[in-house]
Amino acid sequence: MSTRWRRRATSRPKAVEAITLALLFAFTLSGVWVTRAVLDGPVALWPGIASAALACATLLRRRGHPLPVLAVTTLCTMVQGALGYLLTPLLMAPTLIAQYVASLRSDRRTTWNSALAAAAGISLTALFATAFRDPILSVINPAGWILMVAAFGSYVRVRREYAAARAEHAVREREEEARHRVIQERMRIARELHDVVAHHLTLANAQAGTATHLARTNPEKALEILGRLSESTATALRELKTTVEVLHEDGDTDDGLIPAPGLRQLPDLVAACSAAGLDVAVTVDGEARPLPAGLDLTAYRIVQEALTNVTKHAPTRHAHVRLAYAPRRVTLTITNDTASPRTPAPSGPGRGYGLLGMRERARSAGGTLDAGPRPGGGFEVVCTLPLNDRHESIDT
Repeated sequence: MSTRWRRRATSRPKAVEAITLALLFAFTLSGVWVTRAVLDGPVALWPGIASAALACATLLRRRGHPLPVLAVTTLCTMVQGALGYLLTPLLMAPTLIAQYVASLRSDRRTTWNSALAAAAGISLTALFATAFRDPILSVINPAGWILMVAAFGSYVRVRREYAAARAEHAVREREEEARHRVIQERMRIARELHDVVAHHLTLANAQAGTATHLARTNPEKALEILGRLSESTATALRELKTTVEVLHEDGDTDDGLIPAPGLRQLPDLVAACSAAGLDVAVTVDGEARPLPAGLDLTAYRIVQEALTNVTKHAPTRHAHVRLAYAPRRVTLTITNDTASPRTPAPSGPGRGYGLLGMRERARSAGGTLDAGPRPGGGFEVVCTLPLNDRHESIDT
């Protein structure tokens, strides 16, 4: 069927239904004439035509009332058998269509009960009333057609139910995947907010405390630290704005947003820590090279969180950051040299949200992170991040 005729059929369902039933009625009448042509004796014509017309007209309600329609069409076929007509598939066409629709719209048990009842009624009527005494023509043939159509309708129903179940399962899987992605994105944003807020508030608190301590003894130094304090808070606000960029509406613009931080901002991080009273030394082993954006952000956040922990927990005012570049990996080592026995640094796997967040970041990038006390005192964080084609393909 061409697209034009398909559109016409869709726009005129009642006309299509009327034409279909008219063709079916003509098809059924051919079964009436077959019987009159085969039999030698006369067979009542108009009762056969009337029963065929009633059976075809009843099919108008087949979708809403499949079982009553099947009962009416079966009775019409039984009447035709009682009149002596040969029950061929031509004559039984309305009943077969009704049985097919009932099989589609009923459960398995109802389908087979209705099919067996219709087959038994038609076969018994044909057996005792028809002029043909051949059991194949009068009994087996009508019952076989009924049961075959019921089986085909049941098969189509099962296939449709299976397809619907698969579609529903696919929808549930898509919803579950979307929900999982939302959870992952929330966790990522939560880690970013934790790192930004914890780091900058810790530095701001340290800078404010240092300025308060120097306010009387060295006012100029205190004013210098307070000036850096405003820079630290401004940097925190800019990073927070960048972090929540993902929450913008589609129509929002990215004007004023700074790029995601990376190891290229390490000198600024060291300067901010120095303003808070933490002396940070940075060494680079190997040939330094730009990292993919996602890996660069992960490395920066881990160094930032490690230095924040030193500022918050370690009694020492010295820290060392070592970046070791290898062909297939980059290793970050952050240590504070000495730790007082009276004030131990955080240790043990998973203690504190900072270490937990660093481990999650390293694991999401395919790397590893170890943190714990050093044998000679102090605390050490070692993170190894892989450099492979996977990260490059993600960021290109």
